[in-house]
Amino acid sequence: MTTPGNNGANTPEDDDPFGYLYADGQASGANPPRTGGGYGYPGPTVGQQQPGVPRTSYNQVRTVGERQYGQIPQQQYQGPPQQQYGQPTAQYAAPETYPGGAPPRQTPPPPATPQGRGPNTKGLLIGAVAVVAAVVIGITVALASNSDNTAKKSDTANPGKSASSQPATPSTDPSSSASAPAALPKDDAATLTLGGSAQVGTNVPGAQGTGGAFVGNFNNVGASVTWKPDVPKAGSYKLNLRYGVPGADANATITLNGKAQTRPMNMKNFAASPAGDWAKGWQSTFAIVQLNKGANEIKLSCEQGNQCQANLDQIWLTPSS
Repeated sequence: MTTPGNNGANTPEDDDPFGYLYADGQASGANPPRTGGGYGYPGPTVGQQQPGVPRTSYNQVRTVGERQYGQIPQQQYQGPPQQQYGQPTAQYAAPETYPGGAPPRQTPPPPATPQGRGPNTKGLLIGAVAVVAAVVIGITVALASNSDNTAKKSDTANPGKSASSQPATPSTDPSSSASAPAALPKDDAATLTLGGSAQVGTNVPGAQGTGGAFVGNFNNVGASVTWKPDVPKAGSYKLNLRYGVPGADANATITLNGKAQTRPMNMKNFAASPAGDWAKGWQSTFAIVQLNKGANEIKLSCEQGNQCQANLDQIWLTPSS
């Protein structure tokens, strides 16, 4: 009968590799490992294993402290050459140990510090405002110039139109006619010097003289009217005459400053008024005359060879061109 925990030789407890370290193991015959053996209890060495008998150790082990791990026999590995303490190896030498010393390190320049104050934002704002103001002024001037040019073109295209686009009101005063630059004279025939059978009448409607007055009874030889206008300068003028005929042509002799003209004043029935109708026979005509500067004398008269069946209403001067 075996002792509990001890089942004889070659039992599992014999596999305890550290059995020789304990008192009971040593009492059971455990010995330190031997060369060729292993930990545990004594057993056959390599080459002495008996057939059918299990090995008591499967590891070729040594006694604690006998094996030195990490060491290589001197004959197998000599290792790197020994160097003195403080001397770096060639593989790990620092750059400053190279011949000539370490290369200079590129040190980045320090950040630039602003000199004085920061950007003048107030000045920039004032400059921007000035630029905008200049642009606005330029646009305003361009628009004003364009407006002036348009107005000038409009005036050129419509010379008779006033700047205010209001229609011109014709003057009732003949002496202030807009077409007479020097206020050329205009008078009613009834106010002129009459001669022969000529006389003032008011019995025919449509006369434009003051109070509807006109010169009638002009159809007799020697009947005449004499007018003395003043002109600002010598030259050619139109001698205008408003007259009335009873649906038939008429004419009269023109005498300028005492000299009879070869061409008479033509008082043709341009309006084609019906015969005998004096009220519908009012119309106008003109003749070109050469006058002196200042006072002139113009006489219309019924002479031999004239057809003087006419009434005389008004007489006036206008430029010839």
